[in-house]
Amino acid sequence: MSFTQLRGFGLALAAASILAACGGQSSTSSSNAPAASAPASSSAAAPAAEGKEYKVAMNAQFPPFESMNSAGQIEGFDVDVMNAIAKEEGFKVTYHQQAWDGIFASLKAGDNDILISGITITDDRKKEMLFSEPYYKITQVVLVPQGKNIASVEDLKKMDKVGVTIGTTGDLAAQKILGATSEKIIRLENLPLMLKEVETGAVDAVISDSAVVADYVKKKGDKGFTMVEVPDFTVEYYGIAVRQDDKALMDKINSGLKKIQASGEYDKISDKYFAK
Repeated sequence: MSFTQLRGFGLALAAASILAACGGQSSTSSSNAPAASAPASSSAAAPAAEGKEYKVAMNAQFPPFESMNSAGQIEGFDVDVMNAIAKEEGFKVTYHQQAWDGIFASLKAGDNDILISGITITDDRKKEMLFSEPYYKITQVVLVPQGKNIASVEDLKKMDKVGVTIGTTGDLAAQKILGATSEKIIRLENLPLMLKEVETGAVDAVISDSAVVADYVKKKGDKGFTMVEVPDFTVEYYGIAVRQDDKALMDKINSGLKKIQASGEYDKISDKYFAK
């Protein structure tokens, strides 16, 4: 994977808006553990058969955090983390694919009980739902194809088309750099569509989450794609969300998260998806 540092860049990004999602690289360690995939509407393994079952919503278009495999199962880092928490706390979970633009409304309406889908903790969101302690740290980066060079933000401004996933922190970053109404910003509904655009040359660059772009570059290493790291992009954190009146469930989630971090299970899961 190739990293190029953008220098001379004084941009400080604000916290993501209520619809912004983001992902990134974790500072974790050594061993590997098998990841459990979960059917989109079936129970994950949990030790207590009598444990309560909770519905978990994910937008399964955000690898390696969550994606749908060929068998119609949702799998990824977030699935494994949620499964490990549920196992520690003795409850069951079922996973449900949910469009990103409706994921928060599904929680508020009671259609789902838990959200874990690369969701950035923001002040605006904390007014609407409860968040766990952070479980992942990320920032924004720029993805460019072979033949496109970026040495500064001014180079990015000179590009004709910059792709983002609509309503994400990458979208916010593009607005900060190019202007909120800039016609250079090409917004697409989901990550796979956006990455296809950069592959075909329909856009000159893409702004997205560091861990997601790193995973893409790793898989497309022979295609000459480069991940450009931007030091001044704000560090952001993912959290697991529940309804504001469900403090008991949040206490369980935080307890389970703390246990898997202390036991080393979290590191094993992280290494499977993000180890270099």
